[in-house]
Amino acid sequence: MAKKPPTLKFVETLMHNDASRKNIPTAEYEAVLHEKDKNSIRVAYERRNRDLDPQLVWRGKDEQDWSDLVVHAPPLYIQEKVHPKVLIDDLRRQTERANAEAAAQDAGFMGDLFADFNGLPSEEAKTEFYQHDAHWSNRMILGDSLQVMASLAERESLRGQVQCIYFDPPYGIKFNSNFQWSTTSRDVKDGSAQHITREPEQVKAFRDTWRDGIHSYLTYLRDRLTVARDLLTDSGSIFVQIGDENVHRVRTVLDEIFGDKNCISQISIQKTGGFSQSKIGNILDHVLWFAKDASLVKYRPATNLIPEPPLDDPNYVLLEAQDHTFRRMTTDEKQRKCPLPEDTRVFRYGPLQSDGASKSEQSVHFEGEIFKPTNNSHWKCTVDGMHRIGKAGKLVRAGKTIYHRLYWDSFAAKTLDNIWLDTQSGGFNDPKVYVVQTTTKVVQRCILMASDPGDLILDPTCGSGTTAYVSEQWGRRWITIDTSRVSLALARARIMGARYSYYLLADSQDGFLKEAEITRTAPSSKPTSNNIRYGFVYDRVPHITLKSIANNTEIDVIWDKYQLEPLREALNNELKKSWEEWEIPREIEDKWSDKAKELHREWWDKRIAC
Repeated sequence: MAKKPPTLKFVETLMHNDASRKNIPTAEYEAVLHEKDKNSIRVAYERRNRDLDPQLVWRGKDEQDWSDLVVHAPPLYIQEKVHPKVLIDDLRRQTERANAEAAAQDAGFMGDLFADFNGLPSEEAKTEFYQHDAHWSNRMILGDSLQVMASLAERESLRGQVQCIYFDPPYGIKFNSNFQWSTTSRDVKDGSAQHITREPEQVKAFRDTWRDGIHSYLTYLRDRLTVARDLLTDSGSIFVQIGDENVHRVRTVLDEIFGDKNCISQISIQKTGGFSQSKIGNILDHVLWFAKDASLVKYRPATNLIPEPPLDDPNYVLLEAQDHTFRRMTTDEKQRKCPLPEDTRVFRYGPLQSDGASKSEQSVHFEGEIFKPTNNSHWKCTVDGMHRIGKAGKLVRAGKTIYHRLYWDSFAAKTLDNIWLDTQSGGFNDPKVYVVQTTTKVVQRCILMASDPGDLILDPTCGSGTTAYVSEQWGRRWITIDTSRVSLALARARIMGARYSYYLLADSQDGFLKEAEITRTAPSSKPTSNNIRYGFVYDRVPHITLKSIANNTEIDVIWDKYQLEPLREALNNELKKSWEEWEIPREIEDKWSDKAKELHREWWDKRIAC
């Protein structure tokens, strides 16, 4: 049987066509660079006003505050340009050439592979550094993050351009545990001479950071946070990951640099299972989230799609059938030892009262009784709104008061708070490649909360490249910095070998079609440009609130349309009953007349449809 030809995978890459960067020199041009560009620029950052608020004091800080923070910003040289998509296209073209034996078809390909990606206006512009804008390219930079960030701000005009910074500094407890000495081994033993790095940049970083213990460590942090703040946009955020040992000190330093009013949250993330033989287990690390300006901060709520309540949830234990009847879950159903019945919805009793008395009418008629809120409280909705909730079948009586049916699937995407217990490191979905590596889920949530596609993300401590990895997946531009060649080599390999799911761009023809399919509307006829800044096409989940039901006047129209009241009266007349709406039984009795059975069936069909 003939061999089936292989199916080629569709490979595409995200482009940031509307973004640019300054034209900077490659390493070959260092010798011919103008002296003014070759010399470091002296950049001064004003210290805080020490009279403003409480501050943390450490040895040497007073002397540092006598003058501004001065950073020497050197030029940054391009050592290598890597475009994974071009490499993949190269392999494909070579395969096609071998199969078709038509080398002429690939003539000039080497020119494509090594072509200039800068997009400069002329040949002369290639050597006119820092004067022209070029196409954007993501970057890995070897060097001291303090000097690199100052250079990005001063030489490359990135001051106020960074949307989000994820800073995972050393935790201030050990040296060797924070630096990996080899690309082939993650076995790092603290205090072992064999595992101490020989890289000059890292030796200098260690000396500057740890020469005076916690005192020089805090100076290291304060200086870098000062320069990092200068890079942020007005709506920008910084996330600083730190352990229990120094979180209180680091938060105080952040208060000093950013202002305590710009603290958004302290997020606790679970790192391990917490096994400890001698003391209570410490299972948490912390992510300190500060904004440059809390009143302007960009925030996109982070959610988790959870189709069913957790096993230990004591509230969501009620099951509603299609006919609006309900019952409590059995013990086996609560523990998920047996599946929940099909066509049922999980709900709980939702409160309908808010604190504070109201002068307006508060009497609500439901199931033949009048209900009023308790003393010094009021209904969350107007009386008309409460009646609409009842017409929609969402009211339920429990004891001497009424509640609304709060369904789990009314918003299955649960908004995250600042306790994340599903972030333990390890597992096949997040392989560890570096001695200190943050789980992808943590960085992903932070970046998605504080940025949009096309925004610029900065990581002053590259490590395994998790920030760059996540930013690439979600269409963000990125710059990552490290003093370690080992770190950058591992991160480079990780990014080069990464393969992501293909997300449809909102600004594309395929995106228009998918958006129309999801929203059940006609596809847009607008021209497209595949602009990443318009984002992706996102799936939807319903978000039904109590207010949306109470204010939905369509419920009144539907109620009148189906004319349930005449059917109830006709059924009562046929059976010589005086049933109210909530008293009509669900089951038909055999002794009923055919007309009564038909009226009963029609009433329930329309009641369920409402």
